[in-house]
This record gives sequence, C-alpha cells and structure tokens, in this order.
Amino acid sequence: MNKKILALSLLLILTAICVTSVSTVKAQSSSIGTGQWITKYTIADAQTGENILTRDFTTNTISGTGFILENEELEVTATINIGTNDPSADLNLVTSMLHSSSQSVYWAIQTSTYTQGSSNPNSNTLQIPELQGTLVVICYGLTPSNVVETSGPNGITLNVPYPITLIGITDPSGNVLDQIKPNLINADIENYLNLLSTREASLKSYQSSGVEPGFVTIYKNTITQSETLNNDGFTDGAIGMLNAINVAAPATAASTALYIPVAVVLAVVAALFAFMFMRIRGRISYFQLVVEDQIKDLEGLTMRASRIDRTMSANLESVKDSLKRLVGA
Repeated sequence: MNKKILALSLLLILTAICVTSVSTVKAQSSSIGTGQWITKYTIADAQTGENILTRDFTTNTISGTGFILENEELEVTATINIGTNDPSADLNLVTSMLHSSSQSVYWAIQTSTYTQGSSNPNSNTLQIPELQGTLVVICYGLTPSNVVETSGPNGITLNVPYPITLIGITDPSGNVLDQIKPNLINADIENYLNLLSTREASLKSYQSSGVEPGFVTIYKNTITQSETLNNDGFTDGAIGMLNAINVAAPATAASTALYIPVAVVLAVVAALFAFMFMRIRGRISYFQLVVEDQIKDLEGLTMRASRIDRTMSANLESVKDSLKRLVGA
C-alpha cells in the first residue's frame, strides 16, 4: 500500500514538473519578438549607414523597408531590458551572421555597467552578466550568400526568404529568451517587392480616377496572383505578371478600345503561368479556376471589341480558344 502511495506521489510530482516546464517554455516562446527583452533595435547597412529597419516596441513604431539582402554588411543595434538581477549567472548573446569583413569584432557593448568578462567579442557568442538594467549592444556581421535561391521541382528555380538570427538572447540553459530574426531576401525578391509597391499605388490611383472598371478588376487580380506566385517562390513569374500590367495611359470608360490590347497581354501571361504551374506544382484546380475567370473576362471583352474593331475581336477570340484548350473547356 505504501509503495502504491509513494509511486502515485512521484507520478504527481513528475506531472507537476512537466506541466511547469511546458508552461515555462510557452511563456518564453510567447515573449519572443514582443519587446519584453529587446525593446528597440535598428538594422543598418554597415557600409552606408542607411537605415534598413528600426523597430521600437516602447512607442510601437517601425521605419525602413525591412529589405535585408544576402551578402550584406550589417550593423545591428539592440536595446535590451534585463528585468532580473543575478550577477552569478550569464546571459548569452548570439548571432547567425558571418564575421564582418570590415570590423574586427562581432560585438560592441555601449553600456558601461556591462562587460563581456572573459568572453571574446570576436566570437559569434558573447556572455554578459545578468544585471538588472538596460543594455545597449551592437552586433556587426555579414549575411550569408546563396541561401534564398533554391532548386524546385523539375529544376525550376525558387526564391524563398531565409530566416536569420541577427541577435538572439539565451539563458544559461540555452533557452531562447528573445531574438531579432528577420528574413533574408535576394535582389529578385527585392525587385518584386519594389515593383509590387509601385503597382499597388497605381491601383489606388486607378480606383479613384474613373479608369475602366474592367481594367481595374484585371489589374487588381493580376497583382493578387503575382503575390501568390511570389509567396510560392516563383518570383520571376510574379515579376513578369506585374510587368505585363505596366501601361502609360490606362483606359477610361470612354476609351475602352485602349483597354483591349492590355487585356490580351494579361490573358496570355495568365495562361502561360497557369499552364506552367499546373504542370510543375500540380495545383490544377486553383489555376484552372484562374484561367476560367480570364476566359469569362475575355468573352465580355470580345463582345465589346466586335463593336469597335473586328480584327481585335478575332484576336481576342483566338486567345480565348487557346485558354479553353489549356483547361479542357
């Protein structure tokens, strides 16, 4: 009987320890990236000093593009709030960046009350005493190269943002307390994001300036489709779609004829990408719906074109037939 009671007691104690441990891990995870430890940080180009991203949790403000590129020299400044006082324990500052080619060290401590002790500031891990207060530290480093572009199915090149820890804080047991962990991108993704920003600004302008509603609809849908492609890693295709809707003078309701050639270009681009990705990714149903929507748009345009220009009408009819063949309609 006593053995059973003892066993039950041990079981309850172990369960309580497990629950406490899980709760602690969850609490630590939930505090990452919320400003509990790192209250402010700035990511700057170490060579030009240009601000890439500044985030201040105390004022809830963000500035900068946030575009962090491969093979880029960075200077990351973090303000860290240490809420407990345990000088006998050490916190670890870590980074996944490579060693800077222009700086002799990884770390520079800006707060005089903190020292690296016996730690080497030229190592990617730095130990600091757990002293209650505010620590300002700078980390210099180089982002890695060739980590964004990967090979997809059938040898297709994909561009997938790569997460990197610029500065992380861990406790003596190695648990992550907080971290600055943005995504690295390459020049292709940066090009797409800049182009996307331009097209979104144009869309807002078109929506408020009396541009042909059909044009605005296809323009908006093309932007949305490009975002889907880019999120899946098909950045080149996403750029191609945004380039296809670059028009100097979008059609108004009074000049529908100007809209028709643009619609032809969009339909062809949509068809090509839809067909390619149906083969590559197997997402047949989704892209089939996309193409079928383009077919419906073209049917309406063909009727308009027949009243304006028979040649354009015939061209549109040909494109529509090609789309139907692609989806087996």
